[in-house]
Amino acid sequence: MSIGGIGGIDSSRIQAMMEQLKAAASKPAAAPVAPGAGALGGVAEKPAVKLDFAQALHNTLQGVSDRSAEAQALSKRFTMGDDTVSLSDTMIAMQKSSIAFQATVQVRNKLVSAYHDIMNMQV
Repeated sequence: MSIGGIGGIDSSRIQAMMEQLKAAASKPAAAPVAPGAGALGGVAEKPAVKLDFAQALHNTLQGVSDRSAEAQALSKRFTMGDDTVSLSDTMIAMQKSSIAFQATVQVRNKLVSAYHDIMNMQV
């Protein structure tokens, strides 16, 4: 099912993106584990993982922003006549930036829709 008409993103792609966000947010920081620490026979206990949605969202939006800045920089270098930048690399970077932005807009639309659904629920 396509959301947003032509060139839209189907709901399975949005769901996959949300799973990616959850996975990125659930990655624990790399902390050394002391030898012999743990509960039974040296088996280390897993600390409770706190999912920080705000941080995952910030990281994702920063990635989209970085991708856009990279595409703009490649475009500027190409138009200035830099021989190290090819047209194909520039176009690919611009398309990646566009797709990332479109996906972000679709996720935002889903979040706003969910917010409205929750606010309209009768208690």
